[in-house]
Amino acid sequence: MHATAKSLGIDRLRLAERILLVEEIWDSIAADAEALDVPQSHKDELDRRLAAYHADPHAGSSWEEVKARLQKQSGVIP
Repeated sequence: MHATAKSLGIDRLRLAERILLVEEIWDSIAADAEALDVPQSHKDELDRRLAAYHADPHAGSSWEEVKARLQKQSGVIP
């Protein structure tokens, strides 16, 4: 049987306690991140994107441009 929120009693915790627990769990995962294998397809995609960037570093948009475009599309203008 695998652990569930209900079997561990997590469902009985207050929201703030569950958020703190998630943070602790995430920190423990991050501490062991090097133990995870990155799939070759992900490495290949990163290499492809890096090569595209090196071929034309000015292609694409800055974060500020993207953010402004999304805010305009959603009707949220700073």
